[in-house]
Amino acid sequence: MATEIHPGLTRRLVRFGTTGLLVTGLHVIIAFSMVQEGIAVAAANGFAFAIATSISYIMNTLWSFSASVGWKTATRFLTVTLICSAVAVGVSGGIDALGGSPALSIGGVVLVVPPLSFLLQNFWTYRSCETVTLRHQLGKE
Repeated sequence: MATEIHPGLTRRLVRFGTTGLLVTGLHVIIAFSMVQEGIAVAAANGFAFAIATSISYIMNTLWSFSASVGWKTATRFLTVTLICSAVAVGVSGGIDALGGSPALSIGGVVLVVPPLSFLLQNFWTYRSCETVTLRHQLGKE
């Protein structure tokens, strides 16, 4: 018998994905704009990442997870962001070390990091907000 996913979980996943796409686009626009103005690409990407991550935190907190902005969620959100950055470097470096192409490396990161980020944010960062247990989210309570 197939288990139906709880509608609240689906809603959060769709909103999380939408937020991710929007802030990724914002990151690209900011970075390209700064490079066009003569800012070094590393500095431009660093600044764009900081802005995109800040907006991602606010959007995900208020919209995706219907939570309140605060130090606890901000600290956890940043922790998950850093963990996912390390995983991205590890996946990319691992695929590269095995002789994989840059496209395969990027694809590996895209397939691993967003789902990992959602799971950590949903079940850890925002666990006390509407998302109490996995059983509840899967509609088994």
